[in-house]
Amino acid sequence: MSWLKSMMEKEPPEPENPLGIVVIGNIEPDMHDTAKEAVRKSLKRAGFKTIDVGKSVAPQVFVDKAKENNADLIALSINTVPAKNNLAKLDEALKAAGLKDKIGIIMGGAAVKKEDADAFGALFGKNKEEAPELAKKALKK
Repeated sequence: MSWLKSMMEKEPPEPENPLGIVVIGNIEPDMHDTAKEAVRKSLKRAGFKTIDVGKSVAPQVFVDKAKENNADLIALSINTVPAKNNLAKLDEALKAAGLKDKIGIIMGGAAVKKEDADAFGALFGKNKEEAPELAKKALKK
């Protein structure tokens, strides 16, 4: 029932003085957005401006939106193995854009573990409760 409760949560207001800007979404071909929505709302409540790129998003879109909005972080929801396999494409796109070491990355989801995040240079979270602290930690990197 907790998923139902999180779906019914009201949309938090936009923060007036955001702690940072987060581009959040599900990397393609992942269509599971319940967890992403819970994390997005959690980040927003904690004072982050969130830019939701949606579900099943191409790696390049994350990079383009991050550049366009001068984002501090990218938050990835990865719930399928094919989506996890697209992390390499995102890594290439970040390097090509010169953002690989300039933007923080947090990730979580059913298809990834802490080891996957470590290998990618990202911080790993298990749930929406961990997301704001992870985002704050990623900002300090």
